[in-house]
Amino acid sequence: MSHSETPISLLLQDRIILVTGASEGIGRTIAKAYAAQGATVILLARSVPKLESLYDEIEGAGYPKPAIYPMNLANATPTDYEALRDNIDRYFGRLDGVLFNAAFLGSLTPIEHYPIEQWYQVLQINLNSPFLLTHAVLPLLKRSKEASILFTSCEVGHKAKAYWGAYAVSKFGCEGLMQVLADELETNTSIRVNSINPGIIKTRLRRNAYPGENPEHLTSPEELIPTYLYLMGPHSREVNGQCFTFTHKNPLNCET
Repeated sequence: MSHSETPISLLLQDRIILVTGASEGIGRTIAKAYAAQGATVILLARSVPKLESLYDEIEGAGYPKPAIYPMNLANATPTDYEALRDNIDRYFGRLDGVLFNAAFLGSLTPIEHYPIEQWYQVLQINLNSPFLLTHAVLPLLKRSKEASILFTSCEVGHKAKAYWGAYAVSKFGCEGLMQVLADELETNTSIRVNSINPGIIKTRLRRNAYPGENPEHLTSPEELIPTYLYLMGPHSREVNGQCFTFTHKNPLNCET
C-alpha cells in the first residue's frame, strides 16, 4: 500500500512510539502493527541486521518510515539512555508511547544454584532498563497530548513458580513499577501506564523455557495485535494502572 492510499482514520496517525525488543517475536509483530496504523516507530534492539530487516519490511509496506536505534540493554548505562532521549528529542521533539517488550529468560534453576552474574543480567534487562528508559524519556512523554506506557507482563510475574528465579522476580518488579508510575502520573499529566500479560505465545523465549513443547499449539503474536493497539491507542485514554490478560474469548479481558 502506498502512502497515497493510506486511509486518513488510522488509529495511531502521527504518533511517535518506541518499542524495545523490536527485532523479533511480539516486539517485531507489534511494531509493524503500530506502523500500519500510522505511527512512526522507533525500533530498539541489539541486533542491527534484524532491525534493518524490519525497517525494510515497514518501509516496503508504505508505512511511515521508522527509526532504528541499536542498543544492548544488558550493559547500557544511564548516559546511554540520556543519549537515546536526546536523539528522540532532536528528531521528533516528543514521544507518544513506549512498549517495553525486551526480555531475557535467564536460567530455570533453583535459587540455591542460580548463577549470580546471570541474576544481575536478567534484572538489568527486564527491570532496570524499563526504569532507566522511563526516567530518561518522561519529559518527552509529557509533551504528548496523550501518551501510553505499556509493560509486558507474564503469569509468573503475578504468581511465581519454582525455578523461574530472576525472570519471575523481574516481572513482579515490572508490575510494581507500572503501578507506581500509573499512580504518580495520574494527576497533572496525560500519560497512562498499563501492562499486558500476553499468555502462552509462540516466541523464542517460550521455546527456550519449554523446548519440548509443540509450537503449533501456541498462540501466534499476530493474535495479540488488537489488544496492543487498544492499549496504545486513543480508546484506552482513560485506562490507567491495569494489567490486561490476553484470552481468545476476550482479547481485552482486564484483570485488576
